[in-house]
Amino acid sequence: MEPIVLGLSGGVDSAVAATLLQRQGFAVTGLYLDIGLGGSGKEDAAAVADRLGIPLEVADIRAELEREVCAPFAADYQAGRTPLPCARCNPAVKFPALFRLADRIGARYVATGHYARVENGLLKKGMPANDQSYMLARLTRGQLQNIIFPLGNYEKREVRALAKDFGIPVADKPDSMEICFIPDGDYAAWLDRRGFSTPEGNFVDKEGKILARHKGIHHYTLGQGRGLGVSGPHRYYVSAIRPETDEVVLSDGSDLGRDVVHGVQPNWIAIEALTGPMEVTVRLRHSRTEQAAILSPEGDGIRLDMKHPARAPTPGQMAVFYDGDTVVGSAWIAG
Repeated sequence: MEPIVLGLSGGVDSAVAATLLQRQGFAVTGLYLDIGLGGSGKEDAAAVADRLGIPLEVADIRAELEREVCAPFAADYQAGRTPLPCARCNPAVKFPALFRLADRIGARYVATGHYARVENGLLKKGMPANDQSYMLARLTRGQLQNIIFPLGNYEKREVRALAKDFGIPVADKPDSMEICFIPDGDYAAWLDRRGFSTPEGNFVDKEGKILARHKGIHHYTLGQGRGLGVSGPHRYYVSAIRPETDEVVLSDGSDLGRDVVHGVQPNWIAIEALTGPMEVTVRLRHSRTEQAAILSPEGDGIRLDMKHPARAPTPGQMAVFYDGDTVVGSAWIAG
């Protein structure tokens, strides 16, 4: 049997992935990634491993997570950007940890319970209802050559049904939706506790008129329309964040559309490099919404000329480019 390393989180997705890999003839070794916050994850992963009769190892990834994800996460908020920690973690922390164990035990492949597909080294969408290709679009061409996503052709409801059929002990465990290192979901409080909060400042309109005071720019993101606490002649939306003056600019939202989106640090997957304009569809946030655009090189980065204006493309988030079901590549949104 061919050995493979699977990220075993203690959740239903990775547990079903482990079972499917076993049925495909792989000798699965589970790896639980410990970030030091406790909870039931490690025990649940151990219960799954015991039920399936597979070895389980534990890797302490706290130092890598702090360096590659948590510190950039805080820096982004201080700079007025809205970070995307999972997209940073996958290529820099999670998959390198899996590959380290794979190298040690002589396994050619690693796997996770993500809803996406890899075909001939190319990253492709999973089933439409729960596709996770967006969050995986910073994986490198080299990494993808040796990754398997067993759930790529399944929907979540099918996976839960399989978990019950397989007798998996975490079949009814709720999905985890929050950022793993902020389990209560309150990222602003997390920043405050770590001394990364930003000072209070002014809400201003486009002409610079002061409308009210705000709690610090790390509480807000471009396009936000809720929780502002500012009354006026219309509903307000965040249309700009100015870290240099600690100002948050509010508008009626009519100025949030962008015909052009700029990106930096492109990561190419389906092509070696972008040498000229290319028609693509693009996701500008973690949703299933795709928009048509012309993707062009721009210095060391990229430019997207949108067929229809994109609403509030947010610095710090990611633009992912698609050719049908295939991920062409990605870039961090700069503005």
